[in-house]
Amino acid sequence: MLYHLFTYLQDSVNLPGAGLFGYISFRAALAIILSLLITMVFGGRLIRMLQRLQVGESIRDLGLDGQMEKAGTPTMGGLIIIAATVIPTVLLARLDNIYILLMLLCILWMGGVGFLDDYIKVFKKDKKGLAGKFKVVGQVGLGLIVGITLYFSPQVVIKQEVPADVAMEAIAQGDDITEMTDYNGDMHYMKESKELKTTIPFMKSNEFDYKSLVSWLGPNAEKYVWFLYVFIVIFIITAVSNGANITDGLDGLATGTSAIIAATLGVFGYISGNIIFSNYLGVMYIPNLGELTIFIAALIGACIGFLWHNAYPAKVFMGDTGSLALGGVIAALAIIMRKELLIPILCGIFLIENLSVIMQVGYFKYTKKKFGEGRRIFKMAPLHHHYQKLGMHESKIVSRFWIVGIILAVVTIVTLKVR
Repeated sequence: MLYHLFTYLQDSVNLPGAGLFGYISFRAALAIILSLLITMVFGGRLIRMLQRLQVGESIRDLGLDGQMEKAGTPTMGGLIIIAATVIPTVLLARLDNIYILLMLLCILWMGGVGFLDDYIKVFKKDKKGLAGKFKVVGQVGLGLIVGITLYFSPQVVIKQEVPADVAMEAIAQGDDITEMTDYNGDMHYMKESKELKTTIPFMKSNEFDYKSLVSWLGPNAEKYVWFLYVFIVIFIITAVSNGANITDGLDGLATGTSAIIAATLGVFGYISGNIIFSNYLGVMYIPNLGELTIFIAALIGACIGFLWHNAYPAKVFMGDTGSLALGGVIAALAIIMRKELLIPILCGIFLIENLSVIMQVGYFKYTKKKFGEGRRIFKMAPLHHHYQKLGMHESKIVSRFWIVGIILAVVTIVTLKVR
């Protein structure tokens, strides 16, 4: 909103300073400041309101140290994160940008699914919350929207470098060709392409075309590749949102981990949306993607600001309202940036938490069937509870998980050059 207002003022009355809103970096800085202010100032008010409404977390006794002391702590604090992300984005980002609209939809959609789950748990006194099948319906629905939009929308394109003779021929035919001079003074020509490609980490030829997955079925099979693509998007969104949900078991764990992941995605988004940086680093250039930097900056500010209230000992829990929203948003951002193959590295904390539960349940069922008695790999799953059972204080567990998350983020960024 403010972007469009100040652009109008700049063009019509040449208002001094209005041109600053044309810079993504300036608006991203404002977004992170505004989101921090919202979480710091209004977060406390929301917590007090939740306390008055007796929106307290019901704790199931798992025999963990300090666990029962958390009973009655306000939940549904994810509303703070959602508000502190959406408000700065609506005010500062370009609302005609397809990626911004998609991300606003993602955070509100998955936040809504999580809110229903928390509402049933708190107000309907049903500890099971929203039935699992309805959560899956929500995740699949979002995956369908994101996948179909990215595949069919004419606004979702990439630009790839083409030889000079191809560029000249394309210009003669009226195609859109972007000319760019690099640091050495060499001219490069970028042609717009509506291709379904993603990035392969650690590979020199680092682009993978989803069409190759169905090419063996014949020349006409490529027109049906969108079915496969949408299925992959659904799987990623479901897996990452569930991973974030499972990780949200200790004070500040999911919040801090999500902030680290979001900051890393912000680096990739800014580089991929900048024709000069993307060309220099050999990264796929995606027009208009840089605008996502504003959304990501607001998300980082929201997570850090929420951590003020959520750090040990937590005054509020994000609940499924926050954890499902964060997971869905992170998954969608990675897919939009064509970096979904980096998710196992970047979201390694979510992945190992997810796997620890799958391994524990699978091994228990297998041993019970084979030996008549269920056995366990971990003392308790997900993994952070295993360390609690070993006697480690939860603040130390969270700090160490953050350190691992930072290491994984650094490794992810290193993939820009290591090929």
